[in-house]
Amino acid sequence: MNEKLIFDLSRSGRKGYSLSGSDIPEVPLESILPLEHLRSEQAPLPEISESEVVRHFVRLSNMNFHVDKGMYPLGSCTMKYNPKINDYTFTLPGFAALHPLQPAESAQGALRLMYELSEMLREIAGMAAVTLQPAAGAHGELTGILLIKKYHESIGSKRKKLLVVDSAHGTNPASAALAGYEIISVSGNAEGRTDIEDLARKLDSDVAALMLTNPNTIGLFEKEIVRIAKMVHDNGSLLYMDGANMNALLGISRPGDMGFDVVHYNLHKTFSTPHGGGGPGSGPVGVCEKLVPFLPVPVVEKQEDSEGTSYRLSYDHPDSIGRMINFYGNFGVLVRAYTYIRMLGAEGLGRVSENAIINANYLLSLLEANFDLPYPKPVMHEFCLSGDRQKKKHGVRTLDMAKRLLDYGFHAPTIYFPLIVSEALMIEPTETESKETLDSFADALNRIAEEAATDPELVLSAPVTTPVKRLDEAQASRQLNICCL
Repeated sequence: MNEKLIFDLSRSGRKGYSLSGSDIPEVPLESILPLEHLRSEQAPLPEISESEVVRHFVRLSNMNFHVDKGMYPLGSCTMKYNPKINDYTFTLPGFAALHPLQPAESAQGALRLMYELSEMLREIAGMAAVTLQPAAGAHGELTGILLIKKYHESIGSKRKKLLVVDSAHGTNPASAALAGYEIISVSGNAEGRTDIEDLARKLDSDVAALMLTNPNTIGLFEKEIVRIAKMVHDNGSLLYMDGANMNALLGISRPGDMGFDVVHYNLHKTFSTPHGGGGPGSGPVGVCEKLVPFLPVPVVEKQEDSEGTSYRLSYDHPDSIGRMINFYGNFGVLVRAYTYIRMLGAEGLGRVSENAIINANYLLSLLEANFDLPYPKPVMHEFCLSGDRQKKKHGVRTLDMAKRLLDYGFHAPTIYFPLIVSEALMIEPTETESKETLDSFADALNRIAEEAATDPELVLSAPVTTPVKRLDEAQASRQLNICCL
């Protein structure tokens, strides 16, 4: 558990490579790079054999926590198991070795995949069209808001406000502000859903759109969504859905049918691709019919002629908001999502959401006796508990309990979010976890609640079994030091 730095393992003269002689004539480096950019001495790199390098990083990986090692119950972040077939298909040479500057004629397989993926996503969410360009969820939010802005400009409307429900993800108001909108918060009601009366008070002629998440960050479905959509549309505004929680909707309900004009998908959450420290994201955006002309370019189009079916990149969209990213999106994530959807099919996707909902409600039933439940159940794919009881009675915060979970071999759930829940524990078990895993997680969290009452000092000092003990997060944020020398 006390792995040395690779520099401490270094021994002079050792190396982990063997290079043949070069057949390229040597050229003085100063003829290629300016002298002031050249090192005056060799970089202090570790000298170590190949086997020691491999073993060092394998040992480090075993000390780290990852989704192949255990459960990640991160509410609103859907860290579920990623089938290895997804990674296999992406590494196929025709995909992995593809260059983004290749002519479309030599990239027909990739273009077909992108076209078919956008069509599948369009059908899943009930939208008129989908762009795959956005590189992550927040990037998808910004794209959707720019589409909303472009729409209003096209009809001569200069609306300046954007409503955001107070249970929204933090990136929602940030994305809206980045697009130049004034942010107005809409309150939630006692049930944890959108307060219809507060929404009615704040809907005026200057409101461009309402942003909300459905199910919301409490894990509750907006039961009044059809009424909300009518109120928004009657005001001449548009309705935006943050799709981070679409893991609860697949095959059950579609945002387009609810009345949403714009929705972003998180392929790296709902459609099973490693994200966070595990890889890039992808945040495609679906739109209703009247927003299609404004989608980013290039658009992947299918064409039929006497020679058969082919695919092309079309830039002939004069009303487009333009590019949102170089090239066409995070292609590796697109391949993985395409594989995931094709492997499961429509029936399988429906079972994903059904199982996610069952798992969340089952886990909640195991935990609700020992923690406060701020909003009524049943829930969808995730739920929010409060650690107020432990804090007020025993001085043990949610943060302390999250640290103690590491000693039981579990990654902590999302904590202190959403902000409308005091001492929040936001838990999403996902559909990929077995009943046995859920039972073990619930047992660990219930034991910690008992420890908070009988031995609070143990929880306050946690973690005690991990390679690195409790860190000072505030100092780490203020004094970032990522240099290992």
